[in-house]
Amino acid sequence: MAIDPSAVGLSGGPVERSWTSKDCLLYAVGVGAGLDELQFATEKNQQVLPTFAVIVGGGGSPLNQVGEFNMAMLVHGEQGIELFKPIPVDGAVRSTGKIDAIWDKGSGAVVETSSDSSDAATGELLFKTTSSMFIRGAGGFGGERGPATEKFAFDRQPDHQVEYATRPDQALTYRLSGDRNPLHSDPEFAKLGGFDTPILHGLCTYGFTGRALLHTLCDSNPARFKSMTGRFSRPVIPGDVLTISMWVEGNSAKFQTHTQEGDVVLDQGRFTFEA
Repeated sequence: MAIDPSAVGLSGGPVERSWTSKDCLLYAVGVGAGLDELQFATEKNQQVLPTFAVIVGGGGSPLNQVGEFNMAMLVHGEQGIELFKPIPVDGAVRSTGKIDAIWDKGSGAVVETSSDSSDAATGELLFKTTSSMFIRGAGGFGGERGPATEKFAFDRQPDHQVEYATRPDQALTYRLSGDRNPLHSDPEFAKLGGFDTPILHGLCTYGFTGRALLHTLCDSNPARFKSMTGRFSRPVIPGDVLTISMWVEGNSAKFQTHTQEGDVVLDQGRFTFEA
């Protein structure tokens, strides 16, 4: 595998992506929305989960220009979203993206990307997405290691905790929103990637966490949900129980998601919301 650090700064797009009410409903069910969230899981007074931005955004980032690598060795590192208004039930966006950074971690490479998504009809900016991908085995190309990550220090018990159980077939539902990577569905492919069994999509864990933040800190109102970013620290196995812990500081919060085993799976979380 060969990573090309000169790809930093490359941009791509615009890429257009449209969606319908059905896409929003399928995503909501894929990240665990159920009978007590009918405004997201049915057409009655339908609203869209803010984390749906990770499905229809992110376009235009020229990830295919950073070099050759084995897709089975790619895992999601971090994900962020920033929303400027609620996502419509039916709509379309045009997204432009770029490669922001490529870091040499020795055991692997980290590729950071960002994307701006604007309403295809009006040109109004709807949301921004940022992400980083860790490519195992792709390091050692002589690049910079990158800045050290600041670790959160929690000096008190969380202000809120929400517990959600994922289903054993959760990944099979979530993948219908677009991510058909067999790492999440094919046991043989998962073993090639070093996992005993298919793992849950990181963005599915992200969606479960976003639901907890939305309902707990935004009174289930998507208009109050402003930004969310977090780092994927360990894989989730479909069927795991997720606990989302929140430490509130004014109109922002730090958050962390862990499994029933106590393993932290989404870390260094930051969230902002409207009071």
